[in-house]
Amino acid sequence: MPPQLPNSPSSRRTFSACRIPCPHASCNQLVQNPTWLETPSIIASQFYILLRVNQLLAGDICDADRHPIDASAIPPPVSDKSADDWGPYGDKLRFETAEFIFQNAELSGGEVDQLCELWGRSLRSDGGGALPPFTDCNDLYKTIDATEVGDVQWDSFTLKYSGECPSTGDIPPWMDIPYDFWFRPAYSLVERQLSNTDFDGEFDYTPYRDFTGENEERRYENFMSGDWAWMQADKIAVDPSMHGSTFVPIILGSDKTTVSVATGQNDYWPVYLSIGNTHNNVRRAHRNAVELLAFLAIPKAAKKYTDNPLFRRFKKQLFHAAMTRILASLKAGMTTPQLMKCPDRHFRRIIFGIGPYIADYPEQVLISGIVQNWCGRCLAFPNDLDGGGAPRTKEFTDALIDELPLGVIWDEWGVDANVVPFTDDFPRADIRQLLAPDILHQLIKGTFKDHLVEWVGKYLELSYGKAGAKERLVDIDRRIASAPPFPGLRRFPDGRGFSQWTGNDSKALMKVYLPAIEGHVPDDVVRTFRAFLEFCYITRQNVITDKTLNELKDALQRFHQYREVFRDIGVRPDGFSLPRQHSLTHYEVLIRLFGALNGLCTSITESKHITAVKKPWRRSSKHNALGQILRMNQRLSQLAAARADFEARGMLPPSHRAYVGPPSDAPQFPGHRPATAARNTPGNSDAAEEENEEGVDREEDENAGIVDERPGLAHSDVVLARCPARNRAKTSQALAIELGIPLLPSLVAHFLAEQLHPDPQPARPSLRPFTGHIKVFNSAVATFVAPSDPSGIGSMRREHIHVVPSWRRGLARYDCVFVSTDDTQEGMLGMEVARVYCFFSFIHTDGQTFPCALVHWFDRIIDVPDELTGMWMVAPSFLEDGSHNLAVVHIDSIIRCAHLLPIFGKENVPTLVHCHNSLDVYRAFYVNRFADYHTYELTS
Repeated sequence: MPPQLPNSPSSRRTFSACRIPCPHASCNQLVQNPTWLETPSIIASQFYILLRVNQLLAGDICDADRHPIDASAIPPPVSDKSADDWGPYGDKLRFETAEFIFQNAELSGGEVDQLCELWGRSLRSDGGGALPPFTDCNDLYKTIDATEVGDVQWDSFTLKYSGECPSTGDIPPWMDIPYDFWFRPAYSLVERQLSNTDFDGEFDYTPYRDFTGENEERRYENFMSGDWAWMQADKIAVDPSMHGSTFVPIILGSDKTTVSVATGQNDYWPVYLSIGNTHNNVRRAHRNAVELLAFLAIPKAAKKYTDNPLFRRFKKQLFHAAMTRILASLKAGMTTPQLMKCPDRHFRRIIFGIGPYIADYPEQVLISGIVQNWCGRCLAFPNDLDGGGAPRTKEFTDALIDELPLGVIWDEWGVDANVVPFTDDFPRADIRQLLAPDILHQLIKGTFKDHLVEWVGKYLELSYGKAGAKERLVDIDRRIASAPPFPGLRRFPDGRGFSQWTGNDSKALMKVYLPAIEGHVPDDVVRTFRAFLEFCYITRQNVITDKTLNELKDALQRFHQYREVFRDIGVRPDGFSLPRQHSLTHYEVLIRLFGALNGLCTSITESKHITAVKKPWRRSSKHNALGQILRMNQRLSQLAAARADFEARGMLPPSHRAYVGPPSDAPQFPGHRPATAARNTPGNSDAAEEENEEGVDREEDENAGIVDERPGLAHSDVVLARCPARNRAKTSQALAIELGIPLLPSLVAHFLAEQLHPDPQPARPSLRPFTGHIKVFNSAVATFVAPSDPSGIGSMRREHIHVVPSWRRGLARYDCVFVSTDDTQEGMLGMEVARVYCFFSFIHTDGQTFPCALVHWFDRIIDVPDELTGMWMVAPSFLEDGSHNLAVVHIDSIIRCAHLLPIFGKENVPTLVHCHNSLDVYRAFYVNRFADYHTYELTS
């Protein structure tokens, strides 16, 4: 519980909403300037940054005949085609129609036929004789199939068992079955990614090491900033003929997925490919940076054969033989540079290399050839994984196989000597050193959901019996359900009591679980969760420094220290030798090797499943669906490649617009734009109730806030909704009556005095209470750069701040926000938390428009985070007469939404408390630093 709540409000600096000129060359925009939300170029101008690039593999440009050319040479044109050559589409209308029907609307063939027929009838009724863009679905498909760019054809091969069969009795059917593998040439996919001009500016042509600060602190961000790419370049550069070439690491990932259990066990095993040169934000946003490479066969057998050692060995060998063949087209390019065009349109000599492999633990066992429950990266024993061990290497494994019996290698070293990893067939590749971290399965689903949450339930049962544990779990569920709404936060009306957990459920529960268990479990259990959550949130950061790595090590040390409470209370009497928890010990090394880990995670491949497997399967006839899935993926690739080609030739506007803040004609001071001048913001509605793929409300879907724009400026920008609310007050006096705040006109006058005279003066002129006309808005939109969270290609997110007397025809909703009050301080010391009661705008006598928010301040209970949870504590601020401490602030002082969670203490949650009234019922709150990764970094 917090100490005694403050009785008087803390002092708050007046915040001027003035904007400063943008420091970017040739930009005439005005921007906000809170110090922690500046652009990368501003940061570069204030702090010393040094990039050390690998000089031997420097990515030198050349001409089409491989002759070196000057680095300042003008690149060749994107295409020899004319600016009006739309290929098989003929014109812009037909291409955009094809893209809309097939890619965006995802219409079935029958629906396309119906649409074309209705479209044709509509045109004929006008008597003009015009025809629709397509006559039917076959016409549409034929046109897309004729697209030359992006047309990487599918191929296949068949493998079957070739070992000894039983000399007597029946031969198991799996020995006679041919297994089909479908793939696209990896060489062609890499060539297409390299030539994608959409990646220009977000592509690294050489390994580099990034240092910042006077002490040259190392920074790890994109893949090529890690040590692995640098070390590979050093190995390649031993051959002088490789000097000046560009190293292209091939990142692979695979993950089995089930598309439908109801209609039968429809399993698919896709393999994905990306290249390490593209920046992490591009890979996370996909944008054709993650390609579907292959579909692997899934050998199945009758139940009596599933545990047969021979069958299990065959499945492993089949996988590795298939991967060797699928990647065969790249092998020559691993020793001989290949001439390819790059995103900047220049030619370079490219050298390939097998890079990290993204997979969950069961597939890591398969691809690394280890025994279950052993670590794929080190030689730690399964009964003492955290005791650590030397790194696994190909050389050491080969020595074991040469010297020891197979059974000894299996039992004492955790190696399946019958499996030869596919990487052994390629130069400079060792899968044991290429296993990528798996944040989703190792941290979120594994350690958090399967371990820690389950252990809390077991602790409660051991301590209070089944009945007592059930009572406390019910209260924990009520606490979870009472969490106020927050953009991207999935609500749990029934707590954590759902039958089928998804990765998104686990991620959402992580955000609200810590305060929910406080008071029901020992403090060391709370500290265990806090340390683990801090570890998770650090690993997801977009930029990690040496300082961050020290924080990561500290969090891991505290996690190992405090989790011992579960051993002491009898939940884990045998200790913690668990592969997924053991994997945490490798994260520091993996960051140093591969850069920030949010660019290498199974969440990337799992999200790719939706567009590459699940949606195409739903659109298929379900009969022999794989062929239809392959065709749909090829057509989607052709449409995407066609769009990139048309954009590069200037025939279409860029699909990733540059977000540059307020309009260029905005006055400099102080009201910079009309309140209704909000940009086109998808879903900018007070009650958008769409659902995502999992049937979750888009308001609660963290992916709904993705902004697919490249930021011209990286800053937080908040604008009012497009249209004022209907049936709301039209004057400040009427609004004062509506809200029950008689002093509102005086608060507006005080706000005007601060805005018109921002510099402190001995006697700031006082203004009469404002009684003019106003426009009231039910929401505002905050747009900000959040590269550690799900975001678009420009690392931008957008969220709605809701302030409505009736949310979706129910109770009122008044969101909380962070307000900038002192831009000389960082983190929470430079911000205040406030609850917004109303958004409105008005025009002053000189014609300036002021977009404003009426807020109720919250006071920090103490000026440091809570020792137990690590979260700041706040309470509603009241004046000496007991009235709310209110203020009118300029909307530019708002940074984004803030999420508050009640401090429950040891009291049970009353049954009448729910998510829409918990902010009114409780008097003390935690500022939820785990609401999302951006909030974690903002409040740290």
